[in-house]
Amino acid sequence: MGETIAKNKKAYFDYYLEEKFEAGMVLAGSEVKGVRASRVNIKDSFIRFVQGEAFLFNAHIGRLETTHHYYSHEERGSRKLLLHKKEILKLIKAVERDGYTIVPLQLYFNARNIVKIQIAIAKGKQLHDKRHDLKEKDMKRDIDRAMKDL
Repeated sequence: MGETIAKNKKAYFDYYLEEKFEAGMVLAGSEVKGVRASRVNIKDSFIRFVQGEAFLFNAHIGRLETTHHYYSHEERGSRKLLLHKKEILKLIKAVERDGYTIVPLQLYFNARNIVKIQIAIAKGKQLHDKRHDLKEKDMKRDIDRAMKDL
């Protein structure tokens, strides 16, 4: 992976991540400029399948002031994800199981300077699981502090 543009930290907290995939995105020129300027938020975004194709919904890619209004894009529009047929079938099969969903994890440039998005098959956590994770995180922080003081 190359330079990370946006991360979805909320996904790591709200879901158990099972399998990760890398997907390309169909973007307009003004969208790529917005991504390069790091005007991206994927926190509330989600992935749905429309007629056998994966789409990213509710991801915010901001406009630049220098972009002409004629060429500008919809900031929260849907964006098609580029995946292999086998990957799409695997993802659709996973979503059909109860409690599973597909979440975007991070947006980044790969080694060839192409915008990619990392997505994962995820299962939602219960409230008590989230509390347990927070408790573990606090204990680890306390242990690290104690070790640092030694």
